[in-house]
Amino acid sequence: MSRRVKKINKVELLVPAGDFERLKVAVAFGADAVYMGGTAFGLRAKAKNFDHGQMAEAIKYAKAGNVKTYITANIFAHNKDFENMGEYFKQVESMGADALIISDPGVFSLAREAVPEMQLHISTQANNTNYRSILFWAELGASRVILARELSLEEISDIHSKVAGKIELEAFVHGSVCMAYSGRCFLSAYMNDRDANRGECSNNCRFKYHLTEEKRPGEYFPVISEDEGTYILNSKDLCMIQHIPEIAAAGVASFKIEGRMKTPHYVATVTKAYRKAIDDFYESPEHYNDNKLYYMKEIMKSANRDFSTGFYLGKPGAESQIFDGSTHNKTYDFVGIVKTYDAETGFAVIEQRNKFCLGDRLEFLRAHKANFSQEIIEMYDNEGNAVISAPHAQQILKIKVEQEVRPFDIVRMKL
Repeated sequence: MSRRVKKINKVELLVPAGDFERLKVAVAFGADAVYMGGTAFGLRAKAKNFDHGQMAEAIKYAKAGNVKTYITANIFAHNKDFENMGEYFKQVESMGADALIISDPGVFSLAREAVPEMQLHISTQANNTNYRSILFWAELGASRVILARELSLEEISDIHSKVAGKIELEAFVHGSVCMAYSGRCFLSAYMNDRDANRGECSNNCRFKYHLTEEKRPGEYFPVISEDEGTYILNSKDLCMIQHIPEIAAAGVASFKIEGRMKTPHYVATVTKAYRKAIDDFYESPEHYNDNKLYYMKEIMKSANRDFSTGFYLGKPGAESQIFDGSTHNKTYDFVGIVKTYDAETGFAVIEQRNKFCLGDRLEFLRAHKANFSQEIIEMYDNEGNAVISAPHAQQILKIKVEQEVRPFDIVRMKL
C-alpha cells in the first residue's frame, strides 16, 4: 500500500508573475503563491511589472484563486530610493499582498516601520548561507529567508535543524542560474552601464568570449572550447523536479521557480510539471518515483539551457556550464493562448503568439486535464472569415478543437 506524506507538511509552489497574463497562467496551472514586482524597488526592470492599478487588480485576482502574492522590493537602495518607499509599502499592504521580498537592511528597517504587521521575506540577494544570519533576520521580525543558491542539501538540512519553528526557508528549485556568486555580477554595469543589482541585467554572461594575453593579440588560450570562441560564463539551468523528496526533507517550505522574464508557455509548462510532481509525492512517494522521467519529459518542452542540480548535490564543476552556445534548447513553439471556449460549437478563441497554419498539428497544454494534440482543420479570423494561416502577432482566431479547453490553456507546436 502506498505511504502518504502528511498533508500538513506540504511545500508551497511559488511561481513568477512577470505581468498580469503570466500571473493568470500561474494561478490557472496550480501555483500556491506568485511573486511579482511593481514599477519600483525590484530587480527585474525589464519585466513588464505592475503599476498601482494593475497590482491591485492582480492581487485581487490571485486572492480569488486562493493564491498568495509576494511583492519584490529587493533592490540595494541608495539614499534617494527611500523617497516615497514607505508610502508604497502601505499601498501594497492595503491591496492585500501577503509579503514583501527585501534584500537591503535599510529597506527592511523602513518596511518594519511603515507596515509593521506585514510579512517580510529576505531575498536570495541578501546571501544567507548560515543559520546565524537567518536567526538574525528572524529576531528582527522576518518571517522567511530565501536561501542563497550556493547551499547544498546537507547544509540546508543543518540550517533547518537550528531555525525550525522560528522562520521559514524558501529555495529556488528551477530556472536560470547566474554565473556570479548570489547574482552579484558587475559585467552588465561594466560593459553596458546597466546595473544587474538595480534590475537592469543585460545577461552579458551569455555572450561569446575569447581569452587573450595582452602581448599576444589574436592568440587564444587553450581554455577555449572551439575555434569560434567560448561561452565559458554561461551556466546551465537549474532543475530539481527529480529531487523533491530530498528538498522537502531538508526543511524547505517553499519551492521557488525562477523566470519573471519568461513566456506564459514557460510558466504554464513548469508550473504544471512541478504541481503534478509535488502532488504525486505527497499522495504516493512510489508514484512520484515511477513518474520522474515523465516530469522531466514535460519540463524539457519549455525552452532551457540544459539542466543541472546547481549546488544541491555538491559543488558544481565544468559539467554545470555550457561552453558551445548561448541559445536555449527549444522543442516546441508557443503559438497561442486560449481566450474562451464554446462547448456547444466546439470552437476555441485563440490569441496567436507565433505563426501556425491550417493542417498543422498543435498540442494543447491544459491546466486541469491531460494535454492533447490535434490537426487544425477549421480556422476563422475575428471577422468570421476562413483562413489558412495565422501570421499576425496576437491575431484573434477561432479554431475547432476536439476536446474541452479553458482560458489560459496554452497552444504549442512541436518543432
